[in-house]
Amino acid sequence: MTVQTVPIVALDVPTSANALSIARTLGDACRFYKVGNELFTAEGPAIVRELRSIGADVFLDLKYHDIPNTVAGAVRSAVALGVRLLTVHASGGVDMLAAAQRAADGRCDLLAVTVLTSLDADGLGAAWGREPPDVEKEVLRLAGLAERAGVHGIVCAGTEAAAVRGAFGETLSILVPGIRLADGPAHDQRRVMTPADARRAGAGYVVVGRAVTAAPDPLAAFERVVRELG
Repeated sequence: MTVQTVPIVALDVPTSANALSIARTLGDACRFYKVGNELFTAEGPAIVRELRSIGADVFLDLKYHDIPNTVAGAVRSAVALGVRLLTVHASGGVDMLAAAQRAADGRCDLLAVTVLTSLDADGLGAAWGREPPDVEKEVLRLAGLAERAGVHGIVCAGTEAAAVRGAFGETLSILVPGIRLADGPAHDQRRVMTPADARRAGAGYVVVGRAVTAAPDPLAAFERVVRELG
């Protein structure tokens, strides 16, 4: 099965000036950006509106995790901003995921976060308070909650993407963060993958951050990502 993989650049920077500078540098080559906790906390909804005003799609990666009613309200607010993708934590449970899906009302696509790419088995076991689990099985278990709730897709490391695609087929779209170029550092990520490998594993979206934004020539680095995605 061939999956078209969409590249998203992470604007993990502290100010809108930094973010918009990256967007200007990449120009028409990139039309999809991730706004996460650092930038959104500093600049608020205005940065989403600014990116939308220049014709870019926005992946709002705030990983909502709360009681169903609270998450539903947050989703409605995000939808009103015009975001295209939005994250919630799969570990919030089916009721929370379903409430978020109802609030999205088909106007943006929800992605349920499974296991963060900064966690390996030991880290996940410590967080859950049990013996180190099989990370792939945990990802598949959480993906099953997402499927039951009817959300658009899930977020997982590239190392688990093929297993999710094999288990759920085209039912769930897959977003893979932690993308690094083959000769680049992993930084604080534990489970990373190249763009080409993520595409082969079935990723529908890949998020690339410092491999582009911290590169000496960000545009050339992004164009290399695009070439790898074919």
